[in-house]
Amino acid sequence: SPRAGRPLPKVMSVGQVDTLLQGATARATRSKGRAKVKALRLECLLELLYGTGLRVSELVSLKTKEVTSDREFLTIKGKGGRERLVPVSSKARDAVQRFLKIRATDSAWLFPSHGAEGHLTRQHFALDLKNLAREVGLDADLLSPHVLRHAFASHLLAGGADLRAVQQMLGHADIATTQIYTHVQVDRLRSVVENHHPLAKAG
Repeated sequence: SPRAGRPLPKVMSVGQVDTLLQGATARATRSKGRAKVKALRLECLLELLYGTGLRVSELVSLKTKEVTSDREFLTIKGKGGRERLVPVSSKARDAVQRFLKIRATDSAWLFPSHGAEGHLTRQHFALDLKNLAREVGLDADLLSPHVLRHAFASHLLAGGADLRAVQQMLGHADIATTQIYTHVQVDRLRSVVENHHPLAKAG
């Protein structure tokens, strides 16, 4: 039987991501005490996730030493033990520094927890993300850490990023996996043809 096609990923608009990030920053600004630590942690998680496109498992298990240097790249060991370099924006690095300043621990994990794994779980992060989404008026049922990873890739491609570069940052072994995000380029490609192809202007 024919192989079923991959479902298109859920994608947030740039405006929705901005709303989410602004909401995280606003919460961190107004919070105090323990609540402020959690708010800064969530802001840091979101800035890193949208700024790097890491898998959620890679994000929550980051080591403190990996992000405390002045390097502009993270060295990530992904699926199959493959290592890749992922650039980190200055905005994400600033969010890390704000969180580290208030984090009262010298844990080896960037996002420590008292659980068995020693670091924040994917499930806990997803719950915090959905709570923030409701707070800022977004549909929490359609939002997850993985959707933010999709947004990272889709927004890069929509902005003209090279598909191979996005593949490398996402850690995809097969470029066919990355090509699922090219659906976001349809409007941009149509505009290119209409504006630059000689036959598009005929008549």
